[in-house]
Amino acid sequence: MQSEKLRNTANRQASAAMGGFSDDEYVSVGEVPLPRADNFKRVSMLPLVFIIFYEVSGGPFGVEDAVGAAGPLLALLGFLVFPFIWSIPEALLTAEMGTMFPENGGYVVWVSAALGPYWGFQQGWMKWLSGVIDNALYPVLFLDYLKSAIPALEGGLPRVLAVIALTVVLTYMNYRGLTIVGWVAVLLGIFSLLPFVVMGLVAIPKLEPSRWFEVNLQDVDWNLYLNTLFWNLNYWDSISTLAGEVDNPKRTLPKALFYALILVVLGYFFPLLTGTGAVSVNRGLWTDGYFSDIAKIIGGVWLRWWVQGAAAMSNMGMFVAEMSSDSFQLLGMAERGMLPEFFGKRSRHGTPLIGIIFSASGVLLLSWLSFQEIVAAENFLYCFGMILEFIAFVWLRIKHPNASRPYKIPVGTVGAILMCIPPTILICAVLALSTLKVFLISMVAVVIGLVMQPCLRYVEKKRWIKFSISSDLQDLHANNQNNNVSLLD
Repeated sequence: MQSEKLRNTANRQASAAMGGFSDDEYVSVGEVPLPRADNFKRVSMLPLVFIIFYEVSGGPFGVEDAVGAAGPLLALLGFLVFPFIWSIPEALLTAEMGTMFPENGGYVVWVSAALGPYWGFQQGWMKWLSGVIDNALYPVLFLDYLKSAIPALEGGLPRVLAVIALTVVLTYMNYRGLTIVGWVAVLLGIFSLLPFVVMGLVAIPKLEPSRWFEVNLQDVDWNLYLNTLFWNLNYWDSISTLAGEVDNPKRTLPKALFYALILVVLGYFFPLLTGTGAVSVNRGLWTDGYFSDIAKIIGGVWLRWWVQGAAAMSNMGMFVAEMSSDSFQLLGMAERGMLPEFFGKRSRHGTPLIGIIFSASGVLLLSWLSFQEIVAAENFLYCFGMILEFIAFVWLRIKHPNASRPYKIPVGTVGAILMCIPPTILICAVLALSTLKVFLISMVAVVIGLVMQPCLRYVEKKRWIKFSISSDLQDLHANNQNNNVSLLD
């Protein structure tokens, strides 16, 4: 029955360029075969959980600024309350839309189906760029954790060479295959979280609960506080760009998101509880890399080295997970005809070769930014992309309520709209608190995307570069004038 809902390849190629969408009825995608080579293994449940864990978190490294910006009480409350405002709605949306469109490209396909290929491209550009900016942070965090032990890495040529070397090594690991990335993520995740379990046990006799309630509302850096929370608890939708590589995504993806959500929240809250409760709080010291100093105070030099090693491993995991998402997104866009065909080229390991090269180049170009600047710029672009995702989610619920949704959030259309309101308010707050420098840089990036898509269309029209749409992909729309006929299971 599903095959009858698909138009043939000739009709697909004759449709609108760079996505081939018409204004006709949406097609159910539930059983459509995915464009993958059979000899490449799909990602199973456990590796998928840890890939999500690393795309979102990677452990408590980088949360220290929340305490420095707002004090212990607001930091702890933030990592308890914020998941209900942002993480849970984003994860639920990802589960529904990711199973509705189980292919590489993820949120680009969602927005294209709802708003058309032009806005789908803008979504892809902003989310890819925010992902690359985000990935530029991990070498910075890695070196910040090691500079106390190796002072030469604090700046100058040694730091530059270290960033380049780290990027090259991790990019090669990503090139070797997504299955390898997944199981490496499992091992790195266990190693990264273990020292905080030990630190929590060692710290029990030293805990003073009164420290958890320290707060001074007159001295809060709300911009840094919100950006730190937002950066540490977003990117749940990134896994959708790998949906075409997941084993049975209709069942695996929602469960993996649920397990990863629990792991992420616990991985933040309990280390913060330990660090703020066992050590007298000096907010000026709470900046990225400070958990290694806390480990030394609580357990000694051996625990400090363990935390620093865990931080290094964690940043490796976050880097390869984020690059996987970014590069497979470009591959998915190429398969949809939004990017030149060469972006769809896979290596002999099944990885998107050109996408990896572009993503790694972006990381090296952006690695000169500071931690706070990277977080703020990434958040700004990410917010724009999330607004498009919320619009696409609600629009598809309204216009195509009967479309096949292997996982569906158990709320009606009104509930779907209400669910998007709190995170949208948060987005507005993050955007409003951005600095002028971040605003200008981000707006330049947005304008580049607005201009780039028509330029690519012109290049395609002139046939200077080859564009194509994968014949294995389902059409997002079909020439069926009878409403809802093609939406039924």
